[in-house]
Amino acid sequence: MAVREPKDLLSMLADRGEEAIQRLSDAPGADRLLGAAQALRDRMDEMQKRIRGIEALEKRVAELEKKVEALSAPSTTRKRTTSSKPRARKPASGGSA
Repeated sequence: MAVREPKDLLSMLADRGEEAIQRLSDAPGADRLLGAAQALRDRMDEMQKRIRGIEALEKRVAELEKKVEALSAPSTTRKRTTSSKPRARKPASGGSA
């Protein structure tokens, strides 16, 4: 008689999981289900990459907004100078006084 060693909970769960996966793979339509799950995983990976790219762009935009704000702040406190001087009126020459 062979003596069975008591298995711990994790090894029993692993064995049951392997059995369940084996039964699922033998079921009709399982290949479509696995294909859809794989496609979903690929799409999620791509979406995560895009979101990380958007976060980087948002960070750059925030930095640029700070720079624009810093550059525009001194221009509002400066005195405005005009390039043309007011013109002096010429006396009217007309003859009658």
